[in-house]
Amino acid sequence: MNRTPLILTTITVIALAGCKVGPNYKRPVVATPADYRGGLAPDIAPDTKATPLGAQKYTDVFTDPVLQDLIAEALKNNYDVKIAADRVLEEQAAVGVTRAAQFPTLSGGASYDAIHLPSGLLSSLDSNNNSGSNSSNNNSTNSNYYAGGLTASVAWNLDFWGYYRRMTEAQRAEYRATQWAQQTTYATIVEDVATDYYQIRTLDAELDTTRQTIKARQDSVDLTKTLERGGEKSLVDVREAEELLYTAETALPDYERQIAQAENNLSILLGRNPGPILRDTAQSSAILANPPHPTAIPVGLPSELLERRPDIRRAEELLVQANANIGVARAQFFPSLSLSDSTGTSSSQLKKIFESGNVYTYAVGSLSQPIFDGGKIRANYREAKAKDQELIDTYQQTIAGAFRDVSNSLTAYTKTREYREQQEKQTTASADALRLARIRYNAGATSYLEVLTSDATLYQSQLALQSAQQQEALALVQLYNALGGGW
Repeated sequence: MNRTPLILTTITVIALAGCKVGPNYKRPVVATPADYRGGLAPDIAPDTKATPLGAQKYTDVFTDPVLQDLIAEALKNNYDVKIAADRVLEEQAAVGVTRAAQFPTLSGGASYDAIHLPSGLLSSLDSNNNSGSNSSNNNSTNSNYYAGGLTASVAWNLDFWGYYRRMTEAQRAEYRATQWAQQTTYATIVEDVATDYYQIRTLDAELDTTRQTIKARQDSVDLTKTLERGGEKSLVDVREAEELLYTAETALPDYERQIAQAENNLSILLGRNPGPILRDTAQSSAILANPPHPTAIPVGLPSELLERRPDIRRAEELLVQANANIGVARAQFFPSLSLSDSTGTSSSQLKKIFESGNVYTYAVGSLSQPIFDGGKIRANYREAKAKDQELIDTYQQTIAGAFRDVSNSLTAYTKTREYREQQEKQTTASADALRLARIRYNAGATSYLEVLTSDATLYQSQLALQSAQQQEALALVQLYNALGGGW
């Protein structure tokens, strides 16, 4: 009775049922706050039924159709997005490579040999073996010998201690970490595109404000020149009006430079070569003044951030990998068992190649136990445990940083709105002050210096208001990203 199949089956069951040394992963206990610092304004009640901002699609958060199209294009064509996808495919293949070590390897082959022996060599061999005898009958012909067969071999490193299974577990965790890194890339691209978009819109609005200011100041120059020629005003008033006009005109080239550079930066995010961004620049002031900026933001619970933020999930998967590597290092303390078997057939006649008499088998089993390695295995184990502790601290640090990001973004979201509201009041007051100063100047009740000062104050107030509107829009972008949105 052939006991080989029974033995192999028994070994297989034992190997598959073997233990996995090393600790099984458990998520570290993290102290999460009950609420985010800097949350809702005191007079706003939280909406517990609303979908948290971080769980919403970017198309629901950013309703500007131009911005939506730009984000969609970036998520499709951005080079960082493509590289992140390539890395996911690499790690997916690496899982297959690592997992393959758990299974036996089987190889097969075929061989055919043909040997031609000349008559002279046969005669020499025959004369040496039969000295003194007459072998002339065998010296006149050559001899040919033929042989062929099939071979099959199997080898298996048995995974009694879970060495290869822990390696696969670690590789799977690295694969998942790469997937979460890909999601982080998506979220970063959404934030970067929205940031650059609102920067361009702000520059458009500031450029438009500067051009309107230049037109108004040119009218003032023309008026003062007319009054100076009529003897009603002095040349000093003309020069002061011209100085104010030239100050505004010098800002034009700088705004045009900033717009071109911002467009180039956004083009790279879109996967394009540097170039213009198509948009209706006349609508920039209105878009900037009326961004989607709700008063109440559903932020969700802080504990939900651990499941939503891709950087936190990536940090945890790297921790899972480090935990599995402890088992890999631990398994090296124990003996390793490997089996190999070669089976084949050999015959000089093809029709007899499968006959039982022409079948041969060669089986080998080996057991290896580390005895002395200069402390290498023990050092590897200590290194794996230290790496695991490092990544526990990194995981907790990432969570603390995420809570900080949300709190900072919530504070910025509230305070930038308050700042913008106050800046609107200041700009309105500055515009009215300039109107009154011009009336007084035209009536001869004040000098042109008052008009000059009021005009400069209004221009700076208008630019400050547009900057405040940009900060308010960016606060929502940053809050969305901090809450784990964008992927």
